[in-house]
Amino acid sequence: MSERAATVGATEQGEREKRSMWRLVFSQLLRRKPLGLVGLILVAALFLTGIFSELDWMGLEGVGIAPHGYNEINMRDRLAPPGGDYPLGADHLGRDLLSRVIHGARLSMIVGVVATVLSITISTTIGMTSAYFGGKFDLIVQRIVDAWICFPGLVILITLMSIFQPGLTTILLVLGVSSGIAGGRFARSLVFAIKETQFIAAAEAMGARPGRVLVRHLLPNILPMLIVLFTIGMGANIMAEASLSFLGLGIPPPFPSWGGMISGEGRRYMLQAPGIAVWPGIALTLAVFGINMLGDALRDLLDPRLRGGQGSYRLDKVDKARRKMLEKDGGAGADGQPGSTVA
Repeated sequence: MSERAATVGATEQGEREKRSMWRLVFSQLLRRKPLGLVGLILVAALFLTGIFSELDWMGLEGVGIAPHGYNEINMRDRLAPPGGDYPLGADHLGRDLLSRVIHGARLSMIVGVVATVLSITISTTIGMTSAYFGGKFDLIVQRIVDAWICFPGLVILITLMSIFQPGLTTILLVLGVSSGIAGGRFARSLVFAIKETQFIAAAEAMGARPGRVLVRHLLPNILPMLIVLFTIGMGANIMAEASLSFLGLGIPPPFPSWGGMISGEGRRYMLQAPGIAVWPGIALTLAVFGINMLGDALRDLLDPRLRGGQGSYRLDKVDKARRKMLEKDGGAGADGQPGSTVA
């Protein structure tokens, strides 16, 4: 019973330390990373705009922050200037540009989140298994990854999108799998840095199976860097989707992809109504800028390999708090290290 209580207490202490660490990260983001804070605000605005652009997913048809439907055509108002019912103007079919930009935020949010989650899952699986098992398995997997990344990413995307049927599902799978294979080496490098540590050896000595070691011991220790990789990958996938839509290989019309809006009617009617291309371009720029700034700030705060990486979120404070707790419980010596003695 006492052992079980000790285990529960250690688990609760670990959870408290994790919450304390993330509070420190957030406070450092507010105080020391102004561009990261701006990025966080832009990312939050992107998500809120995408979620509440239309509440059809809640069963509320025709309700949302978008004043019109993304394909609501009114030929009498084609190429209308900004003002009145069209705050940003209307396109060549009389569709409200503000509504299409807002609906494009939902599409970009879906692409950014789903494709990046798929990418991180594939990268983590490849990198963790390759680094942990090593040997011939690692050699074969890494040669496949090397062959994949030899080709330019855009060339691979164009080739795959030309083969398969264009659509949202296709572009999610293509972006997720393509970037996931290429990102396997990053996850592999993270696992190599901790696979030889004592707690991994202890888990293996206690008979833990490889799957348990990977999921319960390796994955939590690389999770902060995976969060950073997720934020950076979101911007890359949104930009890749916009590039494919600009080339006519992405989301087919009439769905309002920002890249497609810039490419099609945006270029065709640039002189008569420049807002058709300008407003989607501004939205795309702000979204990718915000995601990249947030990702850079989190990398500076969480990556211990960078100068000020661990120090940026003041792990020394967490260590001091842990030592005080151990001293209070009688689990540390006079020098603050568990089990140490003073000569």
